[in-house]
Amino acid sequence: MTEYHLLLLLIIGYLVFSMDKKQNYFPVPVVLVLLGVVLSVIPFFQGVIITKEMLFTFFLPALLFISAYQFSMQAWQKNKLIISSLSSIGLFLQVIILGLFIYIIGNGFLSISFIAALLIASLLTPTDPVSVVNILKQASSDKEDVADIVEGESMLNDGTSIVVFTVLLQMYGQQASVHWLDFTQEFILVSFGGVVVGIAFGWLMSKAVHFTHHRQYQVMLSIIVAYGSFYLGEALHVSGVLATVTAGMMLSYEFGKNIKEAHFRESLDGFWGIVEPTLLSIIFLLIGIQATEYLQFSEWTLAFFVFVCTLLVRFMVITGMTQLHPAWRKMITVKDSGVIAWAGIKGTMSVALVLGLEATLGADHFIVSLTFVVIILSFVVQSIGVYPIMKKLNSKGMSSSS
Repeated sequence: MTEYHLLLLLIIGYLVFSMDKKQNYFPVPVVLVLLGVVLSVIPFFQGVIITKEMLFTFFLPALLFISAYQFSMQAWQKNKLIISSLSSIGLFLQVIILGLFIYIIGNGFLSISFIAALLIASLLTPTDPVSVVNILKQASSDKEDVADIVEGESMLNDGTSIVVFTVLLQMYGQQASVHWLDFTQEFILVSFGGVVVGIAFGWLMSKAVHFTHHRQYQVMLSIIVAYGSFYLGEALHVSGVLATVTAGMMLSYEFGKNIKEAHFRESLDGFWGIVEPTLLSIIFLLIGIQATEYLQFSEWTLAFFVFVCTLLVRFMVITGMTQLHPAWRKMITVKDSGVIAWAGIKGTMSVALVLGLEATLGADHFIVSLTFVVIILSFVVQSIGVYPIMKKLNSKGMSSSS
């Protein structure tokens, strides 16, 4: 990708964000992905690709830090148990149950081993609510908990899903059976290590910021937090994603205790508020351009069934976990569980993992093509469907109350 490609992508992103900012039925990320598909047929953009290294080195640390830093500490304190449970135990259950569904259904189309089915499931468990959280909050102001749970779960399950995917990929490459004890130990070690790195890094940076009163240098320090925690975590062979998320939340928590840091928050919000749409414009346009290669997949029927299964399994797990817990049952209804399940859109993290898998298995491997098609289906269908679903649920709630 040349500087001219980058400039044109930024111009397109700017135009879309400017014109489509208030459109609920067609969220900006969906429009960008579809535009990327159109751009892929233009000779100038042929050969423009996005790689796992690009996503993990440049894009993801910043996007993870933004979502973590901006996530409300009040929302975290209120919903931390349900968010943590859904992004750990809930993720485990989704991988196992979805993997079983894929194994049973998939073998009606192709020859799929159980390890391969679990690997596909692990690629489809990360969620990316960037296109729907604002819609959820606007469409139902009395259900902010639902939007907070969707956003908080997404932050944490990005990290836990990478750990699950990495272990399953090793097993798939070695054609080994699943040893659940080793799997669980590795999961706990890598996840806990990432959290520890993030807490330490975020706390140290919150103290280091007092060495200067210049806002521009303090913002520079936030860049060090975002990328430094990620790289340090990866260097120590723990979860860099969880390290960055934890560091961002830790930094926000530390400054939330001191009202004197309001000016620092204003500077950070101003800087990262520009960075976020800039990065998202490039990412979603590149995903659309890249998607064209996989849309020629011959087993679209299988991809559709897998997509439906992701929604069904996610709804089953969320409903089961929330309705079995007395306190959560009062807060999250079955309808709310359906909204949370539908809002669990596959996005940037799933694409990053698929691209990493592509580097190992090759672009023509059926797992890569199948998963990418399911991701695109999820991203487009679920994003477009969020606002109509919320509007319909709200109208029913108003009619029943009257």
